[in-house]
Amino acid sequence: MRVGVYIDGYNLYYGGRGLMGGRGKPGWRWLDLRQLSAALVQHRSGWPSARIERVVYCTAREAGDSNAERQRNQDVYLRALTAAHAVDMIEYGTYVNRVAYCPLATRGSRGQPVLTTPDWPVKLRDSNGVEVADARFLVSVAKREEKGSDVNVASHLLLDQFEQRVDAAVVISNDSDLAFPITSSRERLPVGVVNPTRSYTAGALSGSPVAGVGGHWWYRLRPADLTAAQLPDRIGPITKPTGW
Repeated sequence: MRVGVYIDGYNLYYGGRGLMGGRGKPGWRWLDLRQLSAALVQHRSGWPSARIERVVYCTAREAGDSNAERQRNQDVYLRALTAAHAVDMIEYGTYVNRVAYCPLATRGSRGQPVLTTPDWPVKLRDSNGVEVADARFLVSVAKREEKGSDVNVASHLLLDQFEQRVDAAVVISNDSDLAFPITSSRERLPVGVVNPTRSYTAGALSGSPVAGVGGHWWYRLRPADLTAAQLPDRIGPITKPTGW
């Protein structure tokens, strides 16, 4: 059974950071994506005679003007993945910087946004001097968004089926935008969905293990999955960044 693995790099990175306890934690970012994929299929899938046929890593390049060190480290990692044959393809999206306009809010007890209303030390009055108790504050914020990884994951997932390159698929992402391509794929081949975050698996990515052709499964990554699948510290002239 030929297995294709399709990885949302943005989702995996920030999910892994949350799993490992926050920014700057060492020992997990130098991920061997093929080793991780093979371990997941071997121990979680139940698929007989399964082997990793393709690993497609979908990410976006960091811009040096925002963080030069982060850009350098990412470049080292991408070169290491290629040199170690840990991926078969790296597909690039983009980062977009823009100004967004949003109502001012605080975080509620369950993480939900709570809109801010006037209160001391800031109160509002209209042109007649009447207090506006239910006013809302609109603020502009700098927003940086990663674009394209989810589309690239979906495209390669479906294209590999169309070209009959794979007999089963694993998607590493918890992005609910992938619900349609994943659900459609289950009609044609077994699909494993790996949630790389601390959150519950997105409801839109859930389903029945016997839907379509059957053989589907779900798994949420654990810190040990990441620390057990690390590249060698040195791959030819490429050296793991300090603190990784």
